Amino acid sequence: MRQDRVTNGDAQVAVGRALRVRLVALSFLMLFVELALIRWTGSHVLYLSYFSNFVLLGSFLGIGVGFMRARSSRNLFPLAPVALVLLVSFVRIFPVEIDRAGRDLLFFGQHSTTGLPLAVTLPTIFVASACIMALIAEGVGRTFVLFEPLDAYRLDIVGSIAGTVVFSALSFLGVPPIGWGLVVAAVFVALERPRLPGISRVAVIGLIALLGRESLQPGEQWSPYYRVSTFEVEEGILDVNVNGVPHQVIMSLDQISQMSPIYLAPYEVLSRGEPGDVLVVGAGTGNDVAVALAKGARSVDAVEIDPRLYELGRELHPERPYDDPRVGVTIDDGRAFLERSPGRYDLIVFALPDSITLVSSQAQVRLESYLFTLEAIAEARGHLRPGGTFAMYNYYREQWLVDRLAGTINAVFGHPPCVEQSGSAHLALLAVGIEGDSVDCSSGSYLEGGVPPPVNDDYPFLYLRDHGIPLPYAITLLLILAASVAFIRGVGGPLRGMRQYVDLFAMGTAFLLLETKNVVQFALLFGTTWLVNALVFAGILLSVLAAIEVSRRVLVRRPAGLWMVLFLSIAVAWLVPGSALLAMPFVPRFAAAAALAFTPIFVANVVFAQRFRDVEASHIAFAANLLGAMVGGVLEYASLMVGYRSLLVVAALIYLTAYVFGRQAVPVPAGSS
Repeated sequence: MRQDRVTNGDAQVAVGRALRVRLVALSFLMLFVELALIRWTGSHVLYLSYFSNFVLLGSFLGIGVGFMRARSSRNLFPLAPVALVLLVSFVRIFPVEIDRAGRDLLFFGQHSTTGLPLAVTLPTIFVASACIMALIAEGVGRTFVLFEPLDAYRLDIVGSIAGTVVFSALSFLGVPPIGWGLVVAAVFVALERPRLPGISRVAVIGLIALLGRESLQPGEQWSPYYRVSTFEVEEGILDVNVNGVPHQVIMSLDQISQMSPIYLAPYEVLSRGEPGDVLVVGAGTGNDVAVALAKGARSVDAVEIDPRLYELGRELHPERPYDDPRVGVTIDDGRAFLERSPGRYDLIVFALPDSITLVSSQAQVRLESYLFTLEAIAEARGHLRPGGTFAMYNYYREQWLVDRLAGTINAVFGHPPCVEQSGSAHLALLAVGIEGDSVDCSSGSYLEGGVPPPVNDDYPFLYLRDHGIPLPYAITLLLILAASVAFIRGVGGPLRGMRQYVDLFAMGTAFLLLETKNVVQFALLFGTTWLVNALVFAGILLSVLAAIEVSRRVLVRRPAGLWMVLFLSIAVAWLVPGSALLAMPFVPRFAAAAALAFTPIFVANVVFAQRFRDVEASHIAFAANLLGAMVGGVLEYASLMVGYRSLLVVAALIYLTAYVFGRQAVPVPAGSS
């Protein structure tokens, strides 16, 4: 038997209990810090608001390296606060707004650059994230190796679930970063209080001071999605910035007429008189709702995904549109509202819906991505009454994007929309009626040649002109992989020990792709809200925990049968498209989605746990799995070429590779040496 693992002897019960609590707390800290890093850096470095899996990849790299160091002679875990405060200081000193204009990939926001050059900022954040997570993971790994592998894995997952729940709760409550910092500081100090180095004590104090100063900035608050800032630019006009980008303006009807007539445009092209019953998707702080009421709307359903933006409008808008009895407010994703609502409208307006943030750190789907697919526009058309009108407007930046949206509308409605636009930023209104004469278009209806094809629910990348990985992405991903190899060799040591765990590496790669597909699937079926995202991650972790509990009690002597079940469950998930589930009522849709998503997750983790239960070096095996997950995060970009459904095929092929490499690793009876 291995002498360095905790046994169940009576003499070590108290020590074992304390170690279990420590491992849960360490795993809580690791997951909590990872989520906080992703969210906080994305709010200050705008590039990461779109590509937050950049930090996720660094986190996976760091955690893998940290586990590789679990038996090293020098313990670096106490230095984690130092690395954390250095990253926070760097981002606070050099916050970045990045020029996001480009021919291939389109971004919204200010076209200005602040802070250090991109080539300095992003590598610094990637390496710093990896270092922070490596230091924390080393602390986890040093306790992890004291347990039997499945016991350690189980406690790690319990801590991860707790970290997810606590961070999600703080996000829901709008707790600013000082709250996150206090949680991290409290857990860290509780774990290391007797032997905390002086430099780490100073770093903990510095972290609280930096985050406290930020959190006390006047006019700055946190929603579940954004860092929201408000300030008065002119008398009676409030700017609302999210993550440092001008996002919305609160102003009176007179000011709207003078300064932003685009809000009036959907009503000016109506052939009939008053707009009747109106749906506003992207209601925000209330300008569109105020205009609809002023134009004589009989009723207005206002849908806004961010509760804080709605609250700002309710509190600060001079017209008080949300107090009007004709207005009903729904805090939800616009696509989810359309799927669930039975309502019918005379006018539906998609009002400036650009989110500036991703649904998840594991996918390139933004909050509004599923609002502009062919299926979404068709769903909106289905909510129009005879003679009804659909309209959308925004600063579209590029003519090809206006053309793509016009082509999408044309494909759904059977005739081209009215397109009125102006300015270099392509501020445009697209409006179309059920009948061709529902819209009075002074500038004519048209589509230009060479229109990029519409996007769909499997390929929802509206702002990517052509299928493929843009060159900046490809270069960055190659640099990440090269830097990762150097980081592993320089910090974690030789890779020879991982050769026997190639199958676990492949399992990590494939599992990340499965996880990404499930996050995207649930976003489509139930909305791109923070709550749906949090529930999916909690469901995935609970599935992993259930797989561990089964594997602790059941030894599968013929793993080939498990592999067959895994491949079958992936095949079923691939054969059933998301569109088939969208047609179901909510309860059966949820049951079917959960079965399709979590069955492969559960079976894959039973396969992993059966293999992991008797590994000789649990820290190296776990590190291999985590580094494989990082490679899976890189492969997720293949969705930009083939869509999300095809990721299941890629995952299945990688699992097949894992089976081939691991087929000789047959589990032995528990308790044997």
